[in-house]
Amino acid sequence: MTVAVADPSEQVSSMLRLYHSFARLPLGAWLFSRALCIKAPYFSSIRPCIRQLKPGLSEWEIKNRRSVRNHLGTVHALAMGNLAELCAGTLMEASLPSRLRWIPKGMQIEYLKKATTDLVATAVIADPKALTLGDYEVEVMVKNADGEAVSRAVITMWLSEKDQHR
Repeated sequence: MTVAVADPSEQVSSMLRLYHSFARLPLGAWLFSRALCIKAPYFSSIRPCIRQLKPGLSEWEIKNRRSVRNHLGTVHALAMGNLAELCAGTLMEASLPSRLRWIPKGMQIEYLKKATTDLVATAVIADPKALTLGDYEVEVMVKNADGEAVSRAVITMWLSEKDQHR
């Protein structure tokens, strides 16, 4: 079943409205990122910072700091996994019509190369209006400062109608 979006304003989620209101401010990206980490505190462990957010696109970055490194001195695999999950989740929030909800159902991740620099994660939905109910796979690419892929995650999201009686 394909989800049809009748009203373009329906696409503007509360998260996207919040992002746009912060984006106008000095340090807006940093403020939005901190606000998101207050709402979902687990993500604070990687100190992410938003780069872009709009329907069909989410892009986040993390700095290569001591607190995200493993014993080899590279960015820890699970720090990249957290970054990928954050990127996919905000993509869904920005892309789904308000009557739908999402929840991550599973994740597969490949570590392609040692991560020794700051990292940028990007998730894209080519046509958000074509999202369907049920499973939807979001691919998140994590790249280093040279633009080389260091990890690739596929996160399966379960999309369903919101309970209208709540």
